[in-house]
Amino acid sequence: MKMDSCLFTLVFGLSMLGGCLARVVTVSPGPLIRVEGQTVSIRCDVTEYSGPSEQDFEWMMSKEANGKKMNIISSFDTRYSDPSLSKRVASGDISVARLKDNEVELKIAEVKSTDAGYYWCQTPSTDSVISGNYEAKVQLTVILNTLKVSPLTPPPVVPEGSDLTLSCNVTRELSHPTYLSVTWSVKRGATSEEILTFGPQGDVVTGAKYTRRYADGGIRLVPGKNGFFELVISKVTTSDEGTYECNGTEWTYENGGKWIKIVESTKEMGTVSVTPTGQSLSVKAWSSSPSSTPLLLSPGEKLTLVCSVSADNLPALALEVTWLADGREIVTMELSGVVISNTSSGGAQGKRGEATLERTGVGEYRLGVRGVSGDDGGVYTCRIRAFIEKGGRSSGGGGRWHMAAEKTSSPVTVKVAQIKPSFTVTLEAVLNPKMTAEPTELACRVTNITHLPPGGRLGVTWEHTTLPGTGGGPQTSHPIGSLDGYGNLLPGSTYSDRLKSGVISLTRVQPDTFKLRFLRTQEIDMGQYVCTVSAWSVNSQGDIMNTSEYQSSQLAVRWDTKRPTLNVVAKRIREASVGGATFEMSCAVASENLGEAGYSVLIKWQDSLQGTVRTIMTLSPDNVLQHGEATDPSRRDSLVLTKSGPAEFQFRLAGVQLSDRGFYWCDITAWTKQQPGQAWTKATSAESNKVRIDFQENGPSYSVAIHSDTNIVNPWETAKMECSLTVQGSSPKTGTQTDDLAYEVRWFFTRLRGGETTTLVASVDRFGVVTKDTRNSSSDISIERKDTHTYMLNIHGTQDSDSGEYHCVATPWYLSASTGAWTQAKELPSSRVFLTVRFAVWDSLKLPLLYGVAASIGVGLFSLVLGLVCAQCCCRNTTHTPRSRNKLMDLEMD
Repeated sequence: MKMDSCLFTLVFGLSMLGGCLARVVTVSPGPLIRVEGQTVSIRCDVTEYSGPSEQDFEWMMSKEANGKKMNIISSFDTRYSDPSLSKRVASGDISVARLKDNEVELKIAEVKSTDAGYYWCQTPSTDSVISGNYEAKVQLTVILNTLKVSPLTPPPVVPEGSDLTLSCNVTRELSHPTYLSVTWSVKRGATSEEILTFGPQGDVVTGAKYTRRYADGGIRLVPGKNGFFELVISKVTTSDEGTYECNGTEWTYENGGKWIKIVESTKEMGTVSVTPTGQSLSVKAWSSSPSSTPLLLSPGEKLTLVCSVSADNLPALALEVTWLADGREIVTMELSGVVISNTSSGGAQGKRGEATLERTGVGEYRLGVRGVSGDDGGVYTCRIRAFIEKGGRSSGGGGRWHMAAEKTSSPVTVKVAQIKPSFTVTLEAVLNPKMTAEPTELACRVTNITHLPPGGRLGVTWEHTTLPGTGGGPQTSHPIGSLDGYGNLLPGSTYSDRLKSGVISLTRVQPDTFKLRFLRTQEIDMGQYVCTVSAWSVNSQGDIMNTSEYQSSQLAVRWDTKRPTLNVVAKRIREASVGGATFEMSCAVASENLGEAGYSVLIKWQDSLQGTVRTIMTLSPDNVLQHGEATDPSRRDSLVLTKSGPAEFQFRLAGVQLSDRGFYWCDITAWTKQQPGQAWTKATSAESNKVRIDFQENGPSYSVAIHSDTNIVNPWETAKMECSLTVQGSSPKTGTQTDDLAYEVRWFFTRLRGGETTTLVASVDRFGVVTKDTRNSSSDISIERKDTHTYMLNIHGTQDSDSGEYHCVATPWYLSASTGAWTQAKELPSSRVFLTVRFAVWDSLKLPLLYGVAASIGVGLFSLVLGLVCAQCCCRNTTHTPRSRNKLMDLEMD
């Protein structure tokens, strides 16, 4: 029984502790901006309360923040509303709906401008102790409905593959901070799909079926001025048919971080139908000139047929064009424009001529079969496959095509007669080169011409075969170029640039004589040459056709080649006998078997004949100057490399230092150009003799020493190490002037005694600028200059990680009396000192001990306070009578 009494007391005490929670009443974050005539919803909830779980709510409003309040509606008192609002409450225009036991929602079905003001949500008390807030307010702003949506009517019918532009104007009068969004959608029957939404924060959201299409660029948003927006749907298909709508929405952004739609308007733009490509696609095949049917050709002539394509949406289509002879594909132009020839050799179809296919105009494709024979006769048809790209302009095709239509033209019958001209072709050399760069001229002559019909013409094709092993590769043949029956020049791919620049020329000097001329013959031009003369006849349509071809015998063009050579001589112009003086040398180039050339120069240096070779400066054949890896960036102004003559260069080094002593020479490369505008080609290279800089230091000599006042310090003390320099002999000028002498001092540290791995701690240059390296220790470094020859390194707040071996390295700089320039002496390392920092036992233990003591005291104090609270709450006999829920009342408290 005693145990049950104690259990009851504990439960009662816990319930009393729960009653001490502070009540919190919250409403929708404001201020709220709403549009007149729209529905308004304001939520209110209460938490941290005691009493029954279901709470009641009362709503009031006032025009001003501190004005007189007017009762709106209550969740439990039907007579609560102000008489001026009773009709609106009775009609349901103003209502309150319970969402949860502790949450309700005030609704105004059609808000009016007079409803603007401040709204209070109040909860009557059911708590045993008054604590927290019992009401909350929010401001409601009501603005006029100024949203206007004005779409433009799209075209009712568009061809498949074309672009559809949907224009919509969405505006509103800006009186409060509101935002706009525009949404395009398409309706097919009873189903409506969203295409794209722009806004309200400038973002773009696409419908599920249009996401990839928008990413590919098939749908583009074009924002304009003054609320004008355009949505462009590229490459429409029949699936894009439907009724398009434009929706404009006005939004407000509330303090709670939510976008709230306050008014929207949807307008129908119009119904769009898409005309399939197959309805308008038309294909015709015909000869380029009027003729009888069937088309009659002579052997060797060229067959020319034209395939004409028309469609309502032709610019939006990608066409695959295929010519067929007797039902077999002979040539195809793919969507990418690549032409694939499918002519076969041998077999039942015989040997057909090589077929070509080219696009000659919009929707026109010309088939050409050169040198027709009897095997080229037959029935020719043109097949067109029309494709539409599914993606947009930014997709780059990506292979996402769908075939919209396929059609084949009516047939064209072709027959070939048997007439063939004959003649003899001879090739001779008019100018034969004796060495590289001399001109070459070859003449191709035609004799004994028979059966060339009236109006017939001659063309020529030149071909070159390299000598065996030329360039280290196999023997290859390349077409140089040709003159067709019209006299048009058709250059070969290998010789195209040289023909266009005029270095090589193809001419017809007489009706039966052709010439090939090289202005400057190169070594790669040696080899065997052949000319092929073709006879061209005019057919009944007025076109000229290639009817026969004859080839000359081979003609060899070659000469003895001599390799170019260079001789480079370097000589000293100015001697550097003391530090700070100027050194200057020149390099002259003499060449043989080279001709016109450009030169690149490398100035090289090594400290000894066995030392590492480094590059000081370079000069390209285009006179572009660069510094090499051995050049100190601070001394680049002291280095000069110039071209002093057609084949002579000068190098100058001002203010020489001890580190500049060594051997200098020129490495020169000759470069040639085969023709103007081409890149440089390396011909040969050579190095000059070496010129030496060797002078002795005439300044004073130095020594450096390091010492510390103590080698063992305690943690957080300051360790001091002094680096002192001693000048032996006279100073550069007077021996007493400190302005003529400066030092660069660096301190190094290694963890182990005698260790090889050292770390730079800090440095001071000769101008007094101090540089400290990044440290892992909490200690700090400073450098102090005590006098002209003494520098002090201070380690403040030493730690165990500062224990180790230290030494300094000094570099003296002195002002040369002979040249007046600063001269760098050699580096001087000091001996090493070892610094020991004692281990701090108390520092490593004091923080854990202090934390333990503080935690023990805190736990004890918390236990005492908890005991007192339990004694006060659980052992006191109190009786409390809850107040009425109708009004807020003051509570009596013990």
